[in-house]
Amino acid sequence: MILRHAFLLAIVVGLAIGSFAVWAAETNPYTPEAFGEAQKAGKSILVHTNAPWCPVCQAQKPILAELAAEPKFNNLVVFEVDFDNQKDAVRAFKAQSQSTLIVFKGAKEIGRSIGDTHRTSMEALLARAL
Repeated sequence: MILRHAFLLAIVVGLAIGSFAVWAAETNPYTPEAFGEAQKAGKSILVHTNAPWCPVCQAQKPILAELAAEPKFNNLVVFEVDFDNQKDAVRAFKAQSQSTLIVFKGAKEIGRSIGDTHRTSMEALLARAL
């Protein structure tokens, strides 16, 4: 019984640490105004179209948090678009499904992927925006 409680506590702590890592990535909720400002400033931008119920999206988040914490991605601006509640943005980005990653350099779209959970290819996609 004690082992089961210790195991459950370890899971809860692990989830809490993983959640913290996502927040450490400094993601921004998407607004057209904030996105437009980042584009006008010529920033490197990642748009992550996701849904809380999507297991692929949830697998992407800790990878993106790790990558965003790397020094080479310090200037990357990350916006999260809620696939279920921000339909105008989903249509504007032509995101046909959740778990879509789109990178921009200023106003120009540089690349996109759908459903990717491989760190190496996700890193390569983000690097294209630098």
